[in-house]
Amino acid sequence: MNPPAAIARTPEPPYYAVIFTSQRTEGDRGYGAMAERMVELGSRCDGFLGIETVRDASGLGITVSYWRDEAAILAWKRDAEHQQAQRAGQQTWYADYQMRVAKVERAYGKP
Repeated sequence: MNPPAAIARTPEPPYYAVIFTSQRTEGDRGYGAMAERMVELGSRCDGFLGIETVRDASGLGITVSYWRDEAAILAWKRDAEHQQAQRAGQQTWYADYQMRVAKVERAYGKP
């Protein structure tokens, strides 16, 4: 997967961050294409604000997606194509993973 090329530019808080930390299994087995499709599909969802993703050589990855509110996160979680990708991830692509949802109350960075 080719990650987004820039740091996500989010609005003033509050908004939400979904933090997905994963350890990949060996081999691609369709992962790259599905990951690209999920970024494309998710970015079209109402309430999507941005995404940042990294993965190291050992397969450890962190993806943070940003959302306007919890309703937008829930709608994305319930998307049928996203649910198929989740099942494939659990069965094939991830040796381990954790999902965390956090409310962003402050944000700042280089202007």
